[in-house]
Amino acid sequence: MENIEAAHVKHRIKAAYTGFREKEKVIADYILEHPEDIVHSTISQVAENIQVAEATVFRFCKKIGFKGYQAMKIALASEVDKGFQDIHETIQEGDDERQVTEKVFKANIRTLEETLSVLNQDTMKEATKAILEADRVEFYGSGGSGVIAVDAHHKFIRTGIATASYSDSHFQVMSASQLTENDVAALISHTGANRDMLDVLDVAQEHNVTTIGITTLAKSPLSEGVDIPLFTVSEETDYRSEALSSRLAQLSIIDALYVNISIARKEQMEQSLNNMRNAVSIKRI
Repeated sequence: MENIEAAHVKHRIKAAYTGFREKEKVIADYILEHPEDIVHSTISQVAENIQVAEATVFRFCKKIGFKGYQAMKIALASEVDKGFQDIHETIQEGDDERQVTEKVFKANIRTLEETLSVLNQDTMKEATKAILEADRVEFYGSGGSGVIAVDAHHKFIRTGIATASYSDSHFQVMSASQLTENDVAALISHTGANRDMLDVLDVAQEHNVTTIGITTLAKSPLSEGVDIPLFTVSEETDYRSEALSSRLAQLSIIDALYVNISIARKEQMEQSLNNMRNAVSIKRI
């Protein structure tokens, strides 16, 4: 598992924000708005300032992936020292088409930059190695993530590695039940709490399949259950859901894995691509 304490505190809070309870949002807002105060305050002082119990603050720190308040404070101090900036621009009803377009593009760029900043390169290397050594790799996703799974299959079919993608919940568990310890199952879920993906995870684990999870940075059943978690970062706005924004990060992680695999399998790729080009040539007029 990735060392989640190395991840950005603010990114983790933003990724998990919509799932917080009322008191947790109070704590989250205080940390995001007063990071310098947190760095120089004890847990007792923070609890008093926002009028919650110390235990509530401690549980909040655990929920976002830290051992406790002190560990969270140390990580936050590193962000403050680096001058972490929030350049979020909210789309307003009065914005014209160009303003909306610019804000959407900037949000996309920010999503990719923030995801890159939290990606653990050792974990990426581990995921690449697992796929390279696999007899078969299958991609699973539901809803919007199902489209990402299809895109992954579309790319990886070029590598010469046996691959497939499934978005139907029945096909997902049926196919996962046929995998072995020599295969890889890549599960894609923005929330990391999608019931269908957790069912696939259960089946894959029963058959000792190596599992990769592509999911939001927030602590979730999927991120804690898979062998190799790869995290994305995205923010929700009034006109743009987290899931919509996270698609770009998910696609980019898939692209990065594909290119790494392509480099390692250069010779096999050439033969595979030649075969594919010959096959699809009959489709051209």
